[in-house]
Order: sequence, then structure tokens, then C-alpha cells
Amino acid sequence: MDVDDINTVAVLGAGNMGHGIAEVAALAGYDVTMRDVNEEFVQDGYDQIEWSLGKLAEREQISDDDADEALDRITPLVDVGEAVGDADVVIEAVPEKMDIKTEVYQDVEAHAPDRAIFATNTSSLSITELSEVTDRPAQFCGMHFFNPPVRMQLVEVISGAHSSDETLDAIGSLAEDFGKTPVRVHKDSPGFIVNRVLVPLMNEAAWMVYEDEATVEEVDSTASYDMGLPMGLFELTDQVGLDVGLHVQEYMHETLGEAYEPCPMTEEKVEAGELGKKTGKGVYDYEDGEGVEIPTDAGAEWIEDRLLAVMADEVAQLIDDDVAGPDAIDRAMQLGAGFPDGPAKMADDRGLEALYDALETAHEDSGAARHEPSDAFADFVEDGQFYESVGSEDADGYDYDSIAVTVQDSVGHLAIDRAHRMNTITTDMIEEIDDAVDTLVEDDAVRAILLTGDGDRAFSAGFDASTAAAGSGIEAADLSRLGQRVFGRFEEIPVPVLAAIDGYCLGGGMELSACADMRIASERSQFGQPEHNLGLLPGWGGTQRLPRIVGEGRAKEIIFTARNDYDPETMADYGFVNEVVPTDEFEERAWELARDLAAGPPIAMKFTKRAMLAGRDGVDAGLEVESSSFGHLFTTDDLWEGLSAFQSDRDPEFEGQ
Repeated sequence: MDVDDINTVAVLGAGNMGHGIAEVAALAGYDVTMRDVNEEFVQDGYDQIEWSLGKLAEREQISDDDADEALDRITPLVDVGEAVGDADVVIEAVPEKMDIKTEVYQDVEAHAPDRAIFATNTSSLSITELSEVTDRPAQFCGMHFFNPPVRMQLVEVISGAHSSDETLDAIGSLAEDFGKTPVRVHKDSPGFIVNRVLVPLMNEAAWMVYEDEATVEEVDSTASYDMGLPMGLFELTDQVGLDVGLHVQEYMHETLGEAYEPCPMTEEKVEAGELGKKTGKGVYDYEDGEGVEIPTDAGAEWIEDRLLAVMADEVAQLIDDDVAGPDAIDRAMQLGAGFPDGPAKMADDRGLEALYDALETAHEDSGAARHEPSDAFADFVEDGQFYESVGSEDADGYDYDSIAVTVQDSVGHLAIDRAHRMNTITTDMIEEIDDAVDTLVEDDAVRAILLTGDGDRAFSAGFDASTAAAGSGIEAADLSRLGQRVFGRFEEIPVPVLAAIDGYCLGGGMELSACADMRIASERSQFGQPEHNLGLLPGWGGTQRLPRIVGEGRAKEIIFTARNDYDPETMADYGFVNEVVPTDEFEERAWELARDLAAGPPIAMKFTKRAMLAGRDGVDAGLEVESSSFGHLFTTDDLWEGLSAFQSDRDPEFEGQ
């Protein structure tokens, strides 16, 4: 089945995951039947969808008409036959119990049409075992959404032992049509990617505290502030629910062996009904206490190494067993768990040998199976790293962590490569941009630079505050100066720079785009400088460059109101955007314009930028550079090529001489 053949989606289960998946499918334009075991459950799920769509409309993320139309596409049902009888795809999202899911598939098999694909939304259970309950194992796969489905980007598309390539391709395309990012899991392995890495990590944190190696505060401080994870591991445990985590741990223990034995601390809390935030108490106390308070400076290097080592061992086993490659693992952890960098890259950066030694030392001290390094980990230590070693330049471009840089058709393409974090900017990224500018300017083949953001959601939504460490005002001022200097280089370099803006262009992202010589935007783009909402001001040149582009009055309006919803048409009226392009034509137009700029006269481009920049110090200074540049250009071969081409009615071929 091709994705174009999918029109109707049946969702089994109207709980948090079920109604979320139904909402996503309906928003994507599919007809949806949502089924649960009784009228109360299915109506509650329908009401939750109506509330969620209303919130999206209230926040202007969708229109009121979009919300009404999506709700109209959803039919709540109790009867199984009616729910799946005309379905092209059945997505099952019932409770995470093998016996419950098995019973559901036995019922569904009797009513679903032969063409229908079955996809189970399971976080850890065997895809193969579930597929064998049905008469269509080749048309069966995993489709693991993350909670809440409306907001979370990742969908793990998991192959069972019998899943056909056609089935996996169709479900992957369906996930993309839902506006999600599918990551392919090539083998049915407990926990798949995200839970296989995350659950042992959370379990190790619990064991550290249970065995008096560390305190809750020390572990969470290390995770949050030293490793840069989106929340502390015990904070995450409470958020997910200790009972949910324990269930996955027990399944992994049963299927993968003693290394995955659940910590008794978790078992004791579940027995006591202390399940986390939902019960008012878990690892942290949310009723009588003040909830989560993580100190910023209680982390320890040995804790970080232990946690990184546990993750690295799981990554090694996943790669060695052909479940997924390091890039897929990292992308899944970034999208599904909010990691700033993926565990494979984090381990490579720390050094696999050091992490292996940390795990081996822990094993010598504890004798615990969970600390015994795997053979796969040992093999990768011998290789040196998870990612293949590359030089400073490869066939496709240059090698960076948070930006992607390539050269094509005389255009140096610099893309902010953090789609999972809305292409938000980090200090490390600014330093990479600084290096990339040097590299591109030194490349004689580069005649223009195209700035974009990866994915279709954001050019850049600004600074990634989660990567900021607590520091002094002096350190913050240094960060401001770094961004001002590096972004300002795009104004100074001798080649034209085009910023192609698709999606959010906010805060520091808008300040970066302001340094380009020209800006185009897709129709779905949004602009704003929301720093005043945080009690800050634009710190990467926004108070200086924006007034020069749109005028002081407009710049004050944009900055003082701190709005983040300026549309591209308004920004074109203000003079910030040169051209607004239909979204479906945007990428083609961006490259067309970049190539046109690259075809221009290189020396004239350089001197024009230099004269305009000098004019900021005063008209007289700008005119002096203009006149001397004008004279110099009369001595170049490019001038005579331009005159000859004009007289011959052909396009000039400038060589920068």
C-alpha cells in the first residue's frame, strides 16, 4: 500500500495516546474512527480532542475553521467492526499489556479489510509476537508516538521479523504526512531506541541512590547542568510515572537479562503508591514539599561518566545488533527525549575508552551485571568512536556538529542543523559558524552564501536557553559580544549572503538573518524579537541592525512589543523581507536566487558591500570608498567581460579578475 492509498485511519484506544494520535491524523486531513471499550471512555477522548483543538486555535497555531474541520473528521465509536471495517490503517494504542493487545488484535483481525495495515503504538513490547496474533504479519509494524503526540515530533517506525518494506515505507510516509519525523528501527528489539537508552539510564540513577553512591540532588544536578539534559533523571522518572517505568524495566529484565534488573527503590515506591507527580509523591514530594528543586552546582564528574558509560554501552549494542545506526539513535534521542546532543555523539566527545574504563571500574567495585561492559562496547572502544572519522572536509561539505555546510553551484550553503530544537542557537554553534565563515570565504569556488534552517518548522527560534550555564554578568556580556562579532561577519565578508527563512525566525535567529544582505521568507514564516518578555534586550546586534533595516520606529515597535507573530507580508512592508514566496516554491526560489547572486561580478560585489558598510560611519566615508572602488573596477577583466556580454546580448561569465 502506498501512502496515497491511505484515506481512513482507525485508532484503537481513546486514552492520552489514542486521542492524541487521532487528533494528529485528523489535523493531517485523514478521516478517523476512534474506538474504546465503552461510551464513557471514547466520549472523554473526543472531549479531550475538542479541548486541544480549541487551545491550538486560541494560540493561533491553527485557524478556527481548521479546528472545526479536524473535529468533524473524527468519529467516536465503541463497536469494533464499525471502527475498523473500512480502515486503510489501524493504529492500536491500548494499554501496554501484551494480553490486552493480543485480545484486541484477535477482535480486529475478524473485521478489518484485507488491505489494512496494522501499526501498534508500543514503547517496548515485541512487534513480532503481536504480528503473529494476526493473519497479516507482513502488514504489521510498530508506530511508536511520544506523549503528547500533538506536540512531540518523533515517531519510531519499527520492523517486526515479518514486516514488509512496503508496510514500513507506507507507515514512515504516513508519519511524515502527520507532520512528524519518523526514525526507522530496523529490528524488533526491547525498548527499540529511546526506551532502550533511557530506561537503563534512569535505572542506573536509582541504583546509585539506593546503594548510597550518590544523592538524588547530585544525580539530577549532574544530568541537568553538567550533561545538559532537559530535566533531571529523577524529575523525569516522576514525570513519566514510576509504575510506567517499572513496567518497561521488568519487560527488559525478562527479555534482555540480569543487566536490566529493576532497582528495589523503584519497586518499593510503586508498592507504596508513590508513583510520581500524578500521585503527589514519587522521588520528589509534590504535596507537602516544594516539588523539584535541583541545585545547579551539586554535580560530579564521576556521575556524569557513569551515566554516559551506561548510555554508550546501550548505543554500542543497538548498532552492533543492526537495530539502528548512530545517527538514527542520536536523532531519536534528540526528538523523543529532548537531548541537546545524541548519546553517540556525547560518548564520542567524552571518549569511548574513558567511558569503558568508568564502567569497568564500577563492575569491579559492584560485581553487578549492569556494570559489565558488553562485547559490542569493547569492539567500538577498539575502533575509537561510534561515528566514522572524517576530516575537515568530505565529499558533501564540511564536518560540524550543529550546522551543515556544503558547496554547490558556487553557493556555500550553511544550514542550522538542530531541527529537533527548532534550530535554536548555542554558544558552540556560534563558534562553528565563525569557523565555517572562514572556510567558505577561503574557498575560491564560493561566490555567495545561503543561510537556512534545517527542517520546515524554523529558520531559528533564537537562543537555546537550556544550554546556558549559570554565570556572571561578565560572562553574559562576553556571549553577547561573541554573537555580535560572528553574526556581523556576514556583513563584512566579500560575497553576498542570502537568508532563506522558512518557519519561525525569532530572537537571535532574527538577529542572525538581519546580518544577511537579502532575506526571503516562505508564507508560513513568523518573526519577532521576544527578548523583552524575558526582561532582556536583543543582544546579538538587534538594537543596531534592525533600526537600520526597518527604521527606528518600526524597530522599537518590534522590540518593545516583544511579539513573536509578525507575518512575512508585514515584515516585507517594513522592509525586512525582500520577497515572500509560496511555501511549496520556497526551496526552489531560495536556490535560484542564491545562484543568481553567485553568478554576479565577485569584485564588484565585494566593493559594494565594503562601501555600504563604510557608509554607516558617515556618508563621506561611504562615498570615498565608493569612488575608489569605482576606479578600481575599471581595471578589472570582469568590467570588460560585462561590457562585452552586454553588447553581444549574452549572460556575462565573471571570473573575479
